[in-house]
Amino acid sequence: MNIHAPASQAHRFDEQTSAMAQDVVDGLSRQPKQLSPKYFYDAAGSELFEQITRLPEYYPTRTELGILRKQASEIAGKAPSGAALVEFGAGATTKARLLLNQQAFSAYVPVDISADFLASQASVLRRDFPRLQVHPVAADFTASFTLPEVVRTLPKVGFFPGSTIGNFEPHEACAFLRRARGLLGPNAQMIVGVDLEKDERVLHAAYNDAAGVTACFNLNLLVRINRELGGNFDLGAFTHRAIYNHERHRIEMHLISVKAQTVRLLGRNVSFRHGESIHTENSYKYSVERLTALVRGAGWRVLKSWTDDEMMFSVHTLVGSD
Repeated sequence: MNIHAPASQAHRFDEQTSAMAQDVVDGLSRQPKQLSPKYFYDAAGSELFEQITRLPEYYPTRTELGILRKQASEIAGKAPSGAALVEFGAGATTKARLLLNQQAFSAYVPVDISADFLASQASVLRRDFPRLQVHPVAADFTASFTLPEVVRTLPKVGFFPGSTIGNFEPHEACAFLRRARGLLGPNAQMIVGVDLEKDERVLHAAYNDAAGVTACFNLNLLVRINRELGGNFDLGAFTHRAIYNHERHRIEMHLISVKAQTVRLLGRNVSFRHGESIHTENSYKYSVERLTALVRGAGWRVLKSWTDDEMMFSVHTLVGSD
């Protein structure tokens, strides 16, 4: 253990920061150290991620969009008539719009932790789709939440694009899909975007871009901790590194301490060795076969899959397996 503080110096968590503070303290108390990727997405982090999606090296967003543009009619056509489209971790609605344009859905339920961002997106959607019911839900989609009463009797289709499922450990992904099935109800469908296994050089370039935007995105996690939790991380004392773990089929993002140092955080001293890592994110890459096995374990089966011509990315429609 190399994080410590006398009880008299313990930080008194306020309502706004308590959950993040506890997660950060717990993560930096572990060996190896880790931080949750859900804290990447403050305003600055969200903007940096939007920049990442436009980088030439970063293939996932444009490849998934290409699949959705090409196959939106077929994908939406498999949904029950008049269904509610429930998007987990909605963010920008670019991908959902490709499905909503097919007019197969009577309602859209974007679920995201940022209430203000959801409200602004919902306002624009109501203007652009005047016949569509839009019912935003401000919630952490990785935890339990309830759907609005007005859509509970509608058939439902979950939407989980962006290969966000790859940020979960496989057992966590299975648990999430099982919860989603319970939330969406009988005869539901789930549309999931999944990044596929590929040449390691392509993966390395995508997560270690030449412009350094992904490095800024990763380091912004420390900026946020400094601002919101009163930390004193020196950004110049950490460097970004993304590596591919062959055994686990995943990209790992790390922040590496470039020297032995001590950081002050929430009344605690957090010690780092030279070269010590904070593990900030995983991005699992799946084969179609491993993805099929994963969803089967969560009570779903693959109804149909679509990929791009180079087999870089995939989109799957799932249905209940019983």
